[in-house]
Amino acid sequence: MKDAISQFAARCRSCPITGLKIDPTASILLRLHAVVSVVCLLIGGIAALLLVLTRWEAVHLLDATWYYRLLTAHGLNMLIFFIIFFEMAVLYFAGPIVLSSRLPAPKLGWLAFVLMVVGTLIVEYYVFAGKADVTFSSYPPLKAAPNYYLGIIFFAVGALIVSLQFVATLVIAKKEGAYTGSMPLVTFGGLTAAIIAVITLLHGALIYIPTYLWSLGLMNVDPQIYRLLFWGLGHSSQQINVAAMVSIWYLLAGLTVGGVVLNEKVSRTAFFLYILFISMASAHHLLVDPGMGPAWKVWNTSYAMYLAVLASMIHGFTVPAGIEMGQRLRGYTNGIFEWLRKAPWSDPGFSGLMISLVIFGFLGGITGVVIGTEQINIIVHNTLRVPGHFHTTVVGGTALSFMAVTYYLLPLIFRKQIRMYPLAKAQPYIFGIGITVMSVAMTFMGVFGVPRRHYDSSFSNALFTADFNPVVYVLQAIFGIGGILAFLGLLIYVLIAVASVFFGRRFDPANPEASAGHVPPGVIKLPKQAHEGGERVAKLHKTGTPGTVVLVIIFFVCFVLYYFVNWKSLAFIWKIG
Repeated sequence: MKDAISQFAARCRSCPITGLKIDPTASILLRLHAVVSVVCLLIGGIAALLLVLTRWEAVHLLDATWYYRLLTAHGLNMLIFFIIFFEMAVLYFAGPIVLSSRLPAPKLGWLAFVLMVVGTLIVEYYVFAGKADVTFSSYPPLKAAPNYYLGIIFFAVGALIVSLQFVATLVIAKKEGAYTGSMPLVTFGGLTAAIIAVITLLHGALIYIPTYLWSLGLMNVDPQIYRLLFWGLGHSSQQINVAAMVSIWYLLAGLTVGGVVLNEKVSRTAFFLYILFISMASAHHLLVDPGMGPAWKVWNTSYAMYLAVLASMIHGFTVPAGIEMGQRLRGYTNGIFEWLRKAPWSDPGFSGLMISLVIFGFLGGITGVVIGTEQINIIVHNTLRVPGHFHTTVVGGTALSFMAVTYYLLPLIFRKQIRMYPLAKAQPYIFGIGITVMSVAMTFMGVFGVPRRHYDSSFSNALFTADFNPVVYVLQAIFGIGGILAFLGLLIYVLIAVASVFFGRRFDPANPEASAGHVPPGVIKLPKQAHEGGERVAKLHKTGTPGTVVLVIIFFVCFVLYYFVNWKSLAFIWKIG
């Protein structure tokens, strides 16, 4: 063990800003996963733009074949490849880098990366070759070419190896004394994501291996069992995102304004609730499934799901409260909201964090709980309200937080200055506004009954006609404009990331002032606060975080009003004599 420690000490580098000892192999693997993640984001984003221009009836760009083909590509690239590649990068950061520890098995890390890339390439080929037009969920009897399922299995095995290596890193770091006491909260959040990833991938193995054999004609697959196990994979994979996203929130809060963790036990308990209940919460995808019993649906959605939601609500308070306390410790103590007004809104790391937090909480959280209610779900499930919801959580929440932390990873890990930094300042706003406009328009179109999956909302050439309220066509235009704006924000992010990684000037941590205007302010000089001693600090801890309390009250008022409106609408539809 001493030899391994001495070898690590000889080959690692120390970050003069954070003081972290960085394993070179972990750093390289982090960068590779992040780069591939951005490539998948671009592919999924282009597909998204074409889908938006098809669902906007005035444009209606694609025919049915290419619509469903690109719908499959969009779902896989955005929900699986982009996000999980980035999450694996987060695990390399939260594990060996944050803990200043060595990577236990570097060769396994390379094997995992190769498996994930090969799996991705196989799936991409079969989707774009027209041999896997089965959409993201690929319910039987829809059948893709056998190698499509094999590619997903390769990808999943690679991700599983990374997750298990992350856990091994924690064991090695503790054993070798890389850190003392409890693990950092960012690492604990990464551990939560890794545990959920293992649970998720086991669900995937239970369903995709039989499905692969089914595609070869070697066995049968029960469609009902498939649907049940698939959402143990499909929904839980998105909760890896949530755990990773929240970890990034805590990280960015500290890097941008010196945010503090008010109570680590509370935050860790909230992470633990994800592990316990998130798989049960996947039942809300099956509320209209005739094969599932009503008692099972009611238990999972009316009780178990709320415990998972509780975890997000706890983080929704502790993260902004930590930001507020950090700002107050920096001297912004006047009134309830000076800490918010004088926050570094021109820092894309901070603005991305806050916009992600608001979109995920106010739009994604509220709509998610409501459509997770069985009675309401029966009405909304096959309308655009459902994708309207998950575009606020997965895209407005998770993807935007990943974009925000990139502006700190570029100088700290890639050691590159951010190119086109003035444009980077605007990027979170462009993307956040675009995805908000698009998602809200989708939600309202769903209220008017616009279908979720059909490429032609007007059902032209069908045996029946679908007459929508004329406002739907106005909403389609708003939806299209929002989608174009979100794609523009995505394109700007990809352009900045690629230009910075491959053409950016080297960031010199020894002379960070020379890079002013090219990297986030928090990287140039980490936020300093007065944490100890003095009457002012003692007073701050007594007064707490009144601004966050007001924001939470506003959230609950919005939540109650939205819930009431939906139940009132339900009362108009379900007449009781």
